[in-house]
Amino acid sequence: MSAHINETGELAGPIGEAAGGAGETAATWRPVRRQRAYQQVVAQIEEQILHGTLVVGDRLPAERDLAAMLGVSRAAVREAIRTLQAQGVLHAAVGVGPDGGTTVCAMPSQALSRMLRLHVALSNFPMGDVIEARVMLERWSARLAARSGSEQHLARLAGLVEAMDAVDVDRAEFNDLDTEFHVAIAEAGGNRLVGDMTTAIRESMRLPILDSFHEMPDWDSFVDDLRAGHRLIAQTIGARDEGAAADAVESHIRFAYSALGWRRPREP
Repeated sequence: MSAHINETGELAGPIGEAAGGAGETAATWRPVRRQRAYQQVVAQIEEQILHGTLVVGDRLPAERDLAAMLGVSRAAVREAIRTLQAQGVLHAAVGVGPDGGTTVCAMPSQALSRMLRLHVALSNFPMGDVIEARVMLERWSARLAARSGSEQHLARLAGLVEAMDAVDVDRAEFNDLDTEFHVAIAEAGGNRLVGDMTTAIRESMRLPILDSFHEMPDWDSFVDDLRAGHRLIAQTIGARDEGAAADAVESHIRFAYSALGWRRPREP
């Protein structure tokens, strides 16, 4: 899907139609006059998205054309595209044709994970707040998974539990499987926003948790407790017991962080 410039110099074509059909106002690009031009380019692209004149799959004009339409340098457009690509809003590909150019995309979990990883590392989010947010989200994900998770979802959870039970699994591999297990619970719930937020928080904690795994003196005892927690979560979800599944995942999360010696979160 692409756009073209109409006789008045405004962006028109499939972008406007994708927002709601013929007759709706197409995206309009205004020349940028301020110093930080790339930020103004970002603001205009965001405005088009918020107004619905740019939707997932729409293609932006070519870099040179967009720069001319906005009255800025190509470097400003390029920097704006990089900024929005880092946020998971745009995808830029080299070349022409259906796979080339810059298109609007939606990668919320990747963008959220990137943001959370950096801010958790910088301690901008107190660890207690991160843990409480994870407990709230995963309780709801477990409830949704028990309520409406498909047989394929349940089979995936069972397979991950089995993989984590392997005697030769090392700490790094266990951490990866553990992350995948909690992401799978979120996906089984079927709520995309809850799932993406849950995924982002668990992914953001992957490296700090792995560091703590390596420092755990009694790893064998600790990992056996984690395995028991995973089995109980999978069993309660498989039994369609929403309350028990929510309690099991909260108990598991709180035990893990306590055993790792991380600060106990504030009680709600």
